Amino acid sequence: MRLLVYNIAYGTGTAGGIGTLLTAHRYIRTRNSYINHIIDFIDESDADVVGLVEIDTGSFRTGFRDQTELVASRLKHYSHCGVKYGIDSIGRRIPILRKQANAFFTRLEAVQAGAYYFPVGFKKLILELNIGGIRFFLVHLALKQSTRQLQLEYLTKIAAINPEPVIIAGDFNAFAGTEEIERMVTLLDLYDPNLQGLPTYPAGAPHLRLDFVLCSRSIRSLDFCVPDVEFSDHLPIIFDFEY
Repeated sequence: MRLLVYNIAYGTGTAGGIGTLLTAHRYIRTRNSYINHIIDFIDESDADVVGLVEIDTGSFRTGFRDQTELVASRLKHYSHCGVKYGIDSIGRRIPILRKQANAFFTRLEAVQAGAYYFPVGFKKLILELNIGGIRFFLVHLALKQSTRQLQLEYLTKIAAINPEPVIIAGDFNAFAGTEEIERMVTLLDLYDPNLQGLPTYPAGAPHLRLDFVLCSRSIRSLDFCVPDVEFSDHLPIIFDFEY
């Protein structure tokens, strides 16, 4: 099975350094060419399960075009999507924010789809997809380290609810390094298939590991790579495994 995880920055393309200021207009209005490149890349990757962080479900930024529907339609995949902010969050009341989401896509039969919300942080969504007895989780953790630690503690409890194997993936914003995730890895008896410690951010000159895939030891890693493509400010992860 192949998993692809990618923070696509709402299809706004790549920006870094001073370019972030000079190209900030893309976060207000972006061209369709960026999301089209991303969809072509996903299609060529031949992934069975895709987790996309930062996808736009139809704000004025995309001309009210739902990127989740576009990806699902082009790939002919099942989609499971959720707004990143809590039910009562101010993020649900601000026009552009209430369309900011994360989403799973799969060409496989999804046994169960669900969602949880972190009790802390602005970005609260935890997406879950159960496929073939594996519980997949997709997250985008907080920028503040103390909040991330509380979110990781909560995520550990959610993942430990039943004994099924898990794959936890997404943008962890682990600016302090892999030691941030060590407690969760130990408590859930997970391992990190990124044996080379390949960085994922920023795309043009990656030197930080912000994006992770962590999995139960009953899941056997076959291959792990970080493709060098600049369709976002993050690099994607492709993980091949069997169970």
